[in-house]
Amino acid sequence: MAELRLGPLLRYVDWTGGGSATIWVEADRACTAEVRCADGAGGESATFLIAGHHYALVPVTGLTPDTTTAYEVLLDREQVWPPADSAFPASTIRTPGAATEEARISFGSCRWAAPAAGAADPVGPDALDTLAVRLIAEPTAERPDVLLLLGDQVYADEVSADTRKWLATRRDLTVAPGAQVTDYEEYTRLYYESWLDPEVRWLLSTVPSCMIFDDHDVTDDWNTSAAWVADMRRKPWWQGRILSGLMSYWVHQHLGNLSPEELAADKLYAAVREAPDGTGLLREFAASADTEPSLHRWSYRRDFGRTRLLMVDSRAGRVLEERDRSMIDDVEADWLREQTLEGPGTFDHLLIGTSLPWLLPPLIHDAESWDAALCGGVRGDRWARWGEKLRRTADLEHWAAFPESFARLTRLIARVGTGEDAPATICVLSGDVHHAYVTEPRWPARPGSTGPDSRVLQLTCSPVHNKVPAYMKFGFRFGWSRVGRALGRGLLRHGRLAEPPVRWRKEGGPWFGNQLMTLDLRGRKARLRLVQARGDSADARLETVLDTDLTGNR
Repeated sequence: MAELRLGPLLRYVDWTGGGSATIWVEADRACTAEVRCADGAGGESATFLIAGHHYALVPVTGLTPDTTTAYEVLLDREQVWPPADSAFPASTIRTPGAATEEARISFGSCRWAAPAAGAADPVGPDALDTLAVRLIAEPTAERPDVLLLLGDQVYADEVSADTRKWLATRRDLTVAPGAQVTDYEEYTRLYYESWLDPEVRWLLSTVPSCMIFDDHDVTDDWNTSAAWVADMRRKPWWQGRILSGLMSYWVHQHLGNLSPEELAADKLYAAVREAPDGTGLLREFAASADTEPSLHRWSYRRDFGRTRLLMVDSRAGRVLEERDRSMIDDVEADWLREQTLEGPGTFDHLLIGTSLPWLLPPLIHDAESWDAALCGGVRGDRWARWGEKLRRTADLEHWAAFPESFARLTRLIARVGTGEDAPATICVLSGDVHHAYVTEPRWPARPGSTGPDSRVLQLTCSPVHNKVPAYMKFGFRFGWSRVGRALGRGLLRHGRLAEPPVRWRKEGGPWFGNQLMTLDLRGRKARLRLVQARGDSADARLETVLDTDLTGNR
């Protein structure tokens, strides 16, 4: 009898009234995975094979719009979900009505897997786990319509003590890369550890999720610079790491981001499903995605009623030639522009999900732009070599470290946010920096213009479950200070750089802790809430630290 190894994860849910969804599962052998819903809807799919693991993404059709229906998962006609001894509420699929103008979207990033029940948690309670516990205890409580996971879903380079012990049974950890993952099998261990947490497993089975990678899904500072890539490719273990990282991301995260129509048109997905073993096909794709990123797209668009989400790959598709650096290449930039400008007036809120913040504390932004100028040779070769060392040591590789990409994104936001068809809000959603804050840009005054009509905000929320050293807390706070701003302007002068095309002020934060942000979007109104997981792991609770109207009087 086939057994369920991982999942189910509720991934895509249709918001157009089409009544469809997708459910991701991993089984322990080849089989047919089936989803049956209480209202008669359902679907089935044969598993496909990758590196000895059996997966299925089951398309569910026939769902009634504007309803919530319980479902169960069967493998070869035998029920495997929910477990017979489950004490949790039923897993459900909620299908919004086609005309809905409301969406509740929660987001965060950077989640170490929580330790086993009863074990001490060195970084405090997991916000995702704590959210699940609250919803399990109060099934009628407000829950997100969708969960956005903005990077570092797994940590390939910072594994838990349990995973380190497991790795030691496979190979010698005194040989590089030591206690880091090196192959596909070891990546699957990370996903098991993260997604088999009972409460989180239930949460992901009943709340749809959208995901994008960040650096730790592969390794710290992934694709920081051309010199960094060259150094990594000389390491004998790197090829296995990057290919396994991209392969496992495609299977565990990327496929579920796509709609059934996009999946039907995906040639690689079709080929992998038809092959007796899709490992070689997927490895070839991963190799191409690593060396020719412009040929592949990890970014995607989702529409939630009158809210448009554009999830942007700000890692794999970078252009790293030192004098022509871009966060995203021209093909991706064209796609982003087309998606933001398509159908003016058809959406009330635009969300741009990028794992790395667009707007940082001003001193940090200016320091990253200055360092990019040094690495580009503005002060000569000696400064350029020092700048490269600083870039890697201090993680100076956000949007600010790609000044032309920063300016291009800023211009695009201003363009889509201006005019009678402009959305009420444009929010850039990010994580990565292990704290949370809200900041609002100010465009320079020009004759006849006061900047965009939309309210534009950078909303940064991280971590879901991780830590931040005390010196970094000080640095983030100092980066917003008047002295920090003045120091940043001095760095710009040394780097022979102009002022950024916008300036910005902090509207809230910084907040440190394990946390989640939620946007409540209703018509052209928007409300933002930040909650933190507090207490100990045995008695954790979510406490609200921010609850503010984004579209009231400004």
